[in-house]
Amino acid sequence: MPVVVVTGEIDLAVAPSLRESLTELLAAGHCNIFVDLIDATFLDSIALGVLVGALEQCREAGGDLKLLVTEPRILRVLEITGLSATFSIHSSRDEVSSSNSNGGLRERLEEASQQ
Repeated sequence: MPVVVVTGEIDLAVAPSLRESLTELLAAGHCNIFVDLIDATFLDSIALGVLVGALEQCREAGGDLKLLVTEPRILRVLEITGLSATFSIHSSRDEVSSSNSNGGLRERLEEASQQ
């Protein structure tokens, strides 16, 4: 199962790269994807829209998009928007490792200011 690792602020500058990575995975036939947000510090509404869109595509293909989140501000955004009940949210990479026995592709998106 592919894992997309996103770090730093996930905002207008980073959202297009995230969308592209998720779109490529979906086009390659992956319908179960983990998005690792453990090292993310911020998630804006545009990035949230990208994740919701990818979740819908995964589910239409019979899969799921799972999130790894520990940042309280990101968890709060998911709670406020009601998406904490929509997404499958995990709190550790160990949970992904046990669910991800096939290994998988790892995409890394860096914070825009680090590029």
